[in-house]
Amino acid sequence: MIDSRRLHNLNKSPIRPGPVVYWMSREQRVADNWGLYHAQQIALERRLPLVVLFTLSDRFLGAALRQYGFMLRGLQQVALTLHGLNIPFLLLRGEPRHSMLQFIAQEQAGCVVCDFDPLRIKRHWFDGAASEAGIAFVEVDGHNCVPCRVASSKREFGAYTLRPKLRRVLAEFLTDIPRVVRHPFACATEPGLFDAGLLLSQLPLDARGDEVRALLPGEDAAQQALADFIDHRLAGYASRRNNPLVDGQSGLSPWLHFGQLSPQRAALAIARSGDSDDVEAVLEELIVRRELSDNFCLHCPQYDTLAAAPDWARQTLARHRADLRQFCYTPEEFEQAATHDPLWNAAQHEMVQTGKMHGYLRMYWAKKILEWSETPEEAINTAVHLNDRYSLDGRDPNGYCGIAWSICGVHDRAWGERPVFGKVRYMSYDGCKRKFDLAAYVKRWR
Repeated sequence: MIDSRRLHNLNKSPIRPGPVVYWMSREQRVADNWGLYHAQQIALERRLPLVVLFTLSDRFLGAALRQYGFMLRGLQQVALTLHGLNIPFLLLRGEPRHSMLQFIAQEQAGCVVCDFDPLRIKRHWFDGAASEAGIAFVEVDGHNCVPCRVASSKREFGAYTLRPKLRRVLAEFLTDIPRVVRHPFACATEPGLFDAGLLLSQLPLDARGDEVRALLPGEDAAQQALADFIDHRLAGYASRRNNPLVDGQSGLSPWLHFGQLSPQRAALAIARSGDSDDVEAVLEELIVRRELSDNFCLHCPQYDTLAAAPDWARQTLARHRADLRQFCYTPEEFEQAATHDPLWNAAQHEMVQTGKMHGYLRMYWAKKILEWSETPEEAINTAVHLNDRYSLDGRDPNGYCGIAWSICGVHDRAWGERPVFGKVRYMSYDGCKRKFDLAAYVKRWR
């Protein structure tokens, strides 16, 4: 059974006769999917058909070919798995809210179950459709181990305030997830042919970030990546994770971002591997830090602007707004890795070539964009644009929160005052040089 605290009603409309729709969005998998499971339980209880719907927007927050390719090739596998369970998968193109409302009206759907997502655009889709649909809309948080709305009802100051709230109830939520079964009630709606390659050729996509062939999309690849991390890189994680030259990070973020891997399943598998500082370090990032990002975006809709900054950071950045910048680059120069700093350029090259950037260097990368931009607002826009275009895990609360931490002092404290940054934490080239073999990293990604 699903814990009712994972559920949040988006309207007061009743469940009506008609097919149950699971609006798949953030959780793009069949296994370990609380939303899909709950939708099927509603359908089984009422002896109704179940259909899974994905609404495809042709343009989504700067995503390019590499992100659409990873997503659609994963969804193609979802469609095949659902077909074997007698559950049709439909992909609708167009403005998502309109597409969903049109489908509800045409098929006389009885209720919709949707994924929890704190991003503004998703709230516009889900809340907007729920307000007009006339049938029950139930949101299910299958992305957070402790549901975001349960963990805290307000914006948290930092990990130190959210952590104890999570720990108090984590054991209640960190449970196994029931499987979806073959559905016994057939749906009259016939799914169309799903060809990821054909869809990609039809979409008006920016190809500057081409597909990342080194990472395989889909649930099976996600489970293999999780097992590989536990078997080969979990031991020693706490001491190696901040060295960009060592394959010491989990590398799971693309599958987590696209919902091809359940964070709850990953946390369970990692926790069951033993009790160590390495396990504790991974779970801190997988649960506390990641769920802090969801909390930030849910309770701060201006998460990708300077308005997200705490008062002290906004004030200190304002005092230093007119400071002389030793170097100043345009967004285009940043995108082309045409700065004077070989380390920054190498980090940008890594993201463009591989679709990801080492976590430690993401902080340096964003802070230098602040240092070399005319205004904090321009710095935020540049960092968001580049991360969303080139990172497979862009357009994600983690990314927006990381940029806000680096540039706006979110979830941080005031530090010693200096030009441009004011009291926002600073990172330096020499500081990086003391932590790892900077020349070797630059050589790898020049």
